[in-house]
Amino acid sequence: MAEVIIVRECKYGQVRVCFGNILRVEGDVMVLPANNRLAGREGLDEKMQLAAGPELRAACIEIANEKRKTNLQPCGVGNAVTTSAYNLPAEHLIHVVGPDCRRPTQDQYRRELLEKSYVAMFEEVSALKPRSTVVLPPLGTDVYAYPNRENARKTMEIILAWMDEGEDPGVDMVLIVTDDNTYLNNMKTVYRESEDQFPGVDKTRLFRKGKYP
Repeated sequence: MAEVIIVRECKYGQVRVCFGNILRVEGDVMVLPANNRLAGREGLDEKMQLAAGPELRAACIEIANEKRKTNLQPCGVGNAVTTSAYNLPAEHLIHVVGPDCRRPTQDQYRRELLEKSYVAMFEEVSALKPRSTVVLPPLGTDVYAYPNRENARKTMEIILAWMDEGEDPGVDMVLIVTDDNTYLNNMKTVYRESEDQFPGVDKTRLFRKGKYP
């Protein structure tokens, strides 16, 4: 089980930042950081596709082939598609393509593209049942090289707003899971600096004392 690092209570549910292996974290919906070919050839994308098994690879190939019939990318940056999670510990798997900051044209607009990626994820989640618990890695990091501190801040701003503002997304728990110590340290710094500015209320201290579920 992943170690809980940050706990924040929002209007519609709880958001936790966790340190651990996302492949072992259970949820209703799991998010995979995909590439635009849905190919699963590097980084966490590859690890998750391998863990899900050959049925996922076949499903991704089928989606890609259908999209290419109309001259579309299988899943362009800022877009998302959903499949079964197969051997991963979830019901649904949302493939989300974040900005690849190794590419200057995407790096230039990385903030806007990251927001677009999360919005695409939110739209996919809204169509799924069950969706009580959503498990996701930070989007755009790993091999896509999004600057860690900026990504950590944007991720918290976007996810916390989703769970605290506007309409109820129907999600009770969001688990942001990473095993990258550098990213996690940046997340801790960002949270410490801006905790009073984020949506929701911090419950980390109460959680650590065993006084918060």
